[in-house]
Amino acid sequence: MMKKKIDRDMPIGKLTRVDDFLPPPAELAVWNKTTKVTIALERSSVEFFKQEARKHHTKYQRMIREVLDRYASRYRAA
Repeated sequence: MMKKKIDRDMPIGKLTRVDDFLPPPAELAVWNKTTKVTIALERSSVEFFKQEARKHHTKYQRMIREVLDRYASRYRAA
């Protein structure tokens, strides 16, 4: 008997559309108390944030931190 091949690039199960709640880059230039961590990110993502940070005269790490904070806040309350 032959096993059915699974396309690993396709979603599995029922899909649910999630409203876009992430802020535009201009809203990510804020400051809060922080904790240092080490994280490996895709090069293209880091380059995107560096470019946006230059446009908005802020630090790219601050912008990345704000995205993560807003994501966590959104789901912490759920």
